Amino acid sequence: MRYWFVCLLFVAGSVSGQQLFGDACRGTWTGMMHIYRKGVVKDSVGIRLEVAPVSGGWTWKTHYLSPKHPMVKDYLLRYKEENHYVIDEQDGTVLDAYLTDNKLFSVFETEGIVLTSGYELRGKNRLVFEVTSGRKGVASSVINYSVDHVQRVLLRRTP
Repeated sequence: MRYWFVCLLFVAGSVSGQQLFGDACRGTWTGMMHIYRKGVVKDSVGIRLEVAPVSGGWTWKTHYLSPKHPMVKDYLLRYKEENHYVIDEQDGTVLDAYLTDNKLFSVFETEGIVLTSGYELRGKNRLVFEVTSGRKGVASSVINYSVDHVQRVLLRRTP
């Protein structure tokens, strides 16, 4: 019994000894998102991301500061285990996300469209957010997917 208790303390200490991705991203971030279609910039929109701790994770609130179509995406980021997180869209949609080094990756499909999403922390004050989307290509021994749309923003931590 004592052996299991010591192992449990070691594992808990390992997790608490490292900074979790949500904690590293705490604060307010701003930047200009560029929206590409088939490799060409088609639009841009200001972004403000607010990350704050809450019970069981972090708020992950993105403000799209478009004059014509302002929008807020109010998600929760939750730590599951090791490098596994989930992004809870708070509408029944929960996306798996996986942390490698300083980048949180998510890949999912909805309505025949494959999307990738990533947040990459660069130092303490830069965060790159990128989403790609495309469709399944012609089937062969390898399945390819197009990358038709890209949304990319370099966010900077605001004081």
